[in-house]
This record gives sequence, C-alpha cells and structure tokens, in this order.
Amino acid sequence: MKTLPRTFMGYVRPDGSVGVRNHVAIIPTVACVNGVARMVEREVGGAVAIIHGHGCGRAVEIGMHQGALAGIGANPNVAGAVVIGLGCETIDADWVASRIAEKGKPVEVYRVQEHGGSLKTARKAADAARAMVGDLSLLERVECGIDSLVLGLECGGSDAFSGVSANPAVGLVVDWVVDAGGSAILTESTEMIGTAHILARRAHDGETARQVEKVVDDAWRRAQDILGPLAPFVVAPGNMDGGISSISEKSLGCICKAGSRSIQGVYGYGTRPERTGLVIMDGPGYDMESMAGLASAGCQVILFTTGRGTPAGFPVVPVVKVASTSRLFAAMEDDMDVNAGTVLDGEPMEVVAGRIAARMLEIAGGQPSKAETNGMGGIVCLYAVTPSF
Repeated sequence: MKTLPRTFMGYVRPDGSVGVRNHVAIIPTVACVNGVARMVEREVGGAVAIIHGHGCGRAVEIGMHQGALAGIGANPNVAGAVVIGLGCETIDADWVASRIAEKGKPVEVYRVQEHGGSLKTARKAADAARAMVGDLSLLERVECGIDSLVLGLECGGSDAFSGVSANPAVGLVVDWVVDAGGSAILTESTEMIGTAHILARRAHDGETARQVEKVVDDAWRRAQDILGPLAPFVVAPGNMDGGISSISEKSLGCICKAGSRSIQGVYGYGTRPERTGLVIMDGPGYDMESMAGLASAGCQVILFTTGRGTPAGFPVVPVVKVASTSRLFAAMEDDMDVNAGTVLDGEPMEVVAGRIAARMLEIAGGQPSKAETNGMGGIVCLYAVTPSF
C-alpha cells in the first residue's frame, strides 16, 4: 500500500468533516410516515429515504433511536436533511433536526398531522428537498487526506475462511488508515465474545481496557440469559455451514478486521467518537442494526467482509464488500467489490490489502460500490436492545 495515494476527492462540510457522498436525507421520525418519505425519494433525485420500523417503541430505546436518526442525518455523507414526523410519536422531530443543524447543514421539518395529510406533506417536503439538492449540487469535490476517513468495520455471513483472508486483509487497511491519522470503528459486541483479554491488552489505558472487558462480558451475559447452555454456539446456521464451530472461534476471526493498533476508546451505539484512531462501538451482531450504528457514528465508508455472501448495503454510506474466498466472489460477483480469497491461493496478504484500499479510495472518490449500483440500500434497522455500555 506504500504506492497508493493518501488522498481522495471528497466534500468538505461546514463542521470540517469530509463526506464521500452528497445526499439529502429524508428522515421519518416514526414508521407511520415511511410512505411519505418514500414519496419524496421517488420525486426528488438525490434524495435518500431513511426507512425504519421505529419511533414509538419502548421507552428505554427511544433516546437511542432518536440519537441514531440524528446521527445518520449528521453523517458527513449527508449534505442536508428533511425530517418528516407524524405529530404524535415519541421521537421529537425538532430535536432530531436541531442536532443535524448543529453540523451546519440545511434542515427542514414537516409533520403530517400539521401540514394537511400525507400527500400535501409529501409535496411540501419534496419541494424543500428539491431546493436543497439544487443548492448542494453546486458543491464540488476537493482533494482530502485519508486522515479525514472514519471506516466502519462489519462482517456478515462469516465462514471459516473469513478470519484467514478477508478480515486480516481489512485489518492491514485499518492499520494503514490509522497510521495516516484516520479512524476505524470495530463493533458487534457479540462477535467479540471470547476475545476480551486480547482486545483489552490493546487498550491505550487502563480505563479503556476496563470498558472493553465490560462490553464483551455484558454481551456474553446476554447470550447466556437468552440461550443458557447453548450460549457458546450463538452463531448463525450459515456460519456453522461455513465451518465455524463456536462464537469464540468466530470472534477470533472477526476482530482481525481491527488490525493491530491500540484501541483509543469505547463508545455507545451510534455515538460519534471523540478520539481518532481505532475505537470500539458497543453494538449488536445483526448486520443491519450494526451498519445503522456505524453510520450514526459518522463512518463515511463501511468495509464489510463476508464468507457466505450478502448483498446488503446502507442508504447513505457506501458499503465495500470483501469476499473471503474466490468461490464466493465468482458466485456473487455482481455483489462483491473485492476478492480476498486469492490469499488462499498464495497471493500475499499485503497485495490483497492494497487492492481493498485502492477500491475503497475509488469508492470514496465517487465510484459506486456494488451495493449502490444494485440499489441495496434497504431498510434501516435500529438497535432494539439497550446497549451495555
């Protein structure tokens, strides 16, 4: 990776962060108005609806969901936002909008119960979104250093080769970005079970080590509470079919995505890190909830390793799919961005890591990822369990 450029073409935001996309986010505060957000997305090119299934959930989760939606709107890839509420939901549309506006972005708020129903609200929101798209389309990409990148680290459909090829290769990319002054966020607390002692040794101080151990221990206790004696096998059927025998075995491969640099801090779900470098975000093992947390935490790109294969992307953050085997890459070439399986054929890990980094920079500079090309943004799932940290 020594020969790779350390810059990409991005959008500099008013708060100094750098986006790799220039979206106008349409954010419904409750699932009841998802259809209104979809209407706006269909009407306005450049608008992206953040469809989700929450807004009036259990009280213990409302604050987390409200914060996550605001965090997604504040993501550097979002240039402006239109927040659409119903009017009687628990999540506060004005609060969400105010947190996004703090980043210097244009924001408008509409409520279906106050603006004439769904169709009239959709028209008003579309007009606002269209005006934003027009203004924001004048922004130009400029050369930015990789020190402005915050990488999200994700794995889904892991197999026995994930921890041998794709994850260690991504780990080298993370080291490269962190050494250049950038950041990366490791999450999926369930998939750290059995590795607390390894991760704690990498903590930059004693308090961070304590927080790492607490997050992993709490994830283990939740697994025991739910599964009892089957807790060590809290892996998906596809993971087992792919050759993974236990959660500890899976975790040993999963944490390879985080490279080898010191862990600078531990943060709650969807929380934007205050420190640069490698950090941990307490979060679920379910890919869709995890990616939402990474987007809320400010990640501009997600590196997503997979052994069994998954097409999932995210609405406002490009997801770079890294296949663990050449067999998977050939079977799902339309969904995979990089083949890390060549490591198993003898290609040096450093060469594969360089290919991942090069593709990441191309995508950060504006080229679409396979998930973007295929329209795999999907539904945003927010964490449905109170995090442990």
